[in-house]
Parts: sequence; C-alpha cells; structure tokens
Amino acid sequence: MSVNETTNIKKNERSVLLPERHPNHELFICDVLEAIPKDDLASMEHPVFSLATKPDTRTLIYEHRDVKIQITPSVKGLATIFDKDLLIFCISQMIAKKNRGEPLSQNVRLHAYDLLIWTNRETSGDAYRRLIEAFERLRGTTIVTNIKADGEEITTGFGLIDSFKVVRHTATGRMSELEVRISDWMFKIIQGSQVLTLSRDYFRLRKPIERRIYEIARKHCGEQDEWRISIELLQKKTGASSHERAFKAMVRELVKCDHLPDYSVTLEDDMVIFYNRAGLSEKIPLTAFPQLNAETYNDARTVAPGYDVYYLEQEWRDMWVDTGMPLLHNPDKAFIAFCKSRAKRRPMGR
Repeated sequence: MSVNETTNIKKNERSVLLPERHPNHELFICDVLEAIPKDDLASMEHPVFSLATKPDTRTLIYEHRDVKIQITPSVKGLATIFDKDLLIFCISQMIAKKNRGEPLSQNVRLHAYDLLIWTNRETSGDAYRRLIEAFERLRGTTIVTNIKADGEEITTGFGLIDSFKVVRHTATGRMSELEVRISDWMFKIIQGSQVLTLSRDYFRLRKPIERRIYEIARKHCGEQDEWRISIELLQKKTGASSHERAFKAMVRELVKCDHLPDYSVTLEDDMVIFYNRAGLSEKIPLTAFPQLNAETYNDARTVAPGYDVYYLEQEWRDMWVDTGMPLLHNPDKAFIAFCKSRAKRRPMGR
C-alpha cells in the first residue's frame, strides 16, 4: 500500500479516531514531548490490562504455553488499557533518558499537564481527577506471573507501579507535579530495553479492543510485510471476554474501517491477517517526508550553532518515521523546535 493511499485512508476514516486534541503542540517542542512512545514487550504479548470501560473487579487468569498470569484487582478495580497510557508515558520518558546516557531511577517526576498533552487527553479539571483514579488502579492491581524481565524468570507478585504521590499543586489547587515509582519488574524491563515503539495515533484509538489488537500486531507483525493469526488465538491474546461471535464481529468492524495505525487488517474465514502499511523506512519515497523551506536551514543554524543542520534534519526525519509519520501542521516550526531542544540539551563544544 502506497503512502498516498495510507494518507487517503486516514482522511476518509478520521471520524473513527479520536481528534488530535492538541494540534498546536507540535512534535519535539521540548525534551518531555519529544520522547517517542514506547511500550513494554511483556504486556504487549500478554493481556495484563482490562478492556472494560466500567469498574472491573474480576480476578483474571491467563495461561499460554509456559506463561501464567493472575491479575487481581483492588477495590478500585483492575487497571485498564486506558490507564496504561500513564505507564507508557513513564516508560517512554525513562527510555529517552537511557538513550541520552543519563542515569535511571525507579522514581519518575512528571508534570500532569505534559502527561495529558502527550497522551492526547483533555486538560479539564475532570481529566486531572481521572489521572488520580488511573494511578490508584495501577497501584492497586496485583500481578502474579512468571514472565521473564530482562532475562530473569521469577514467579512473583507486584503492582504495575509501586507508589505515586502529588508533589506540587497549582495556585488553583489542581495537581501540577507527581512522582511515580515504577515496580522492580517493570524497571528490569526498561533497563533491558525490552520495549517497542508505538505510533502516536495509538492514543487516538477510541475502543479498548482496537488498542489491544494494535499492540499485538505491533509486537508480532513488527516490520514484516504481513502476519497471520487465528481469530481464536487473537481473542485469547487480547483477553476479551466477549462471545466468539461478538469478537469476530468486532474484528469485521476493524477490517471495514481499516484505521489501525501502521497496519491494515483483513479477515479470511477464521484467519486474521495484518499487513504492514508503510514497510521499512527506506521504502518511503522522499516526497512523503515533510518538506522544509530553504530559510528554515538558516534559522536552524542560528538556534543550533555548531551543528550540521542536515545531520539534524536526518535525525528529525528518522524520529518522524519512528512515531508513525504523523501529520505535521507546521514542519518548519517543528524542525526548529527540535534543533533548539537538541542544542539546549547538548550545546556544541561541551
């Protein structure tokens, strides 16, 4: 499938995705917002998060081959696939620090506003309240599993996060800064870089089942041209509790809309087939990349003195591909912001 065809699909099916709630916050504006979305391989492979949209107080048990998982809720219910956005944010910030060669800690400081912007959420007062509820479910949900973390297999029980606290409030009393302590198990995964990049459009998927199926496709199809799985096994991997007929109907709807980031989906009898939309980055024609004005290169030299702006441009374009080639409303502004951030973080000559 060509890039133009993919673009047309996105335009035609935009209504099935959540809107871009913060279109003026271009990519790469600051260190926090430029972090590429990363998801841990373990929870992409196995159903750790509830797909329910209402409080889910079931104890879930999942077994596949030699992997066993028991997920027990707190009184607040199981952590949901939407709660996972918060964990993805923390993982992504930590991986970005790791890639910059900075020391890692299990404690992550974050600004609530940045988290809401980065995960494409509303910034209303109710959104801040829902953040606290999500952190409570992440803290209260208990996982007992033998999944390996950084090559080490230990059957143990743990929360998805160890703790969280509000460090600072705004003048209006709204929480501003939080501190989250990642569990030992998740920290080992981050230290081992057992993660995969997600498209930023992941945060625009409306339905829990869509997010879960995208995770599975990203994990198994990856950069292959295609990947096949039986609908029975796909349902098991999603953790969906619906009847087989209902699940198959959901897959048919996904095929009809064809709006998953990165992958197109077809259904042949009882076999679900995922096709890689863009393929490897080297297959993308030059005309598909955001085009920059000639004057932008002069501006880049001003904000990033001493840097090779064409090297920075290639680095910026690689990041654009890694994040799913999202639409940039102002590529020149985004590139200049990227150069400014890079020069501020790593001034030339230091």
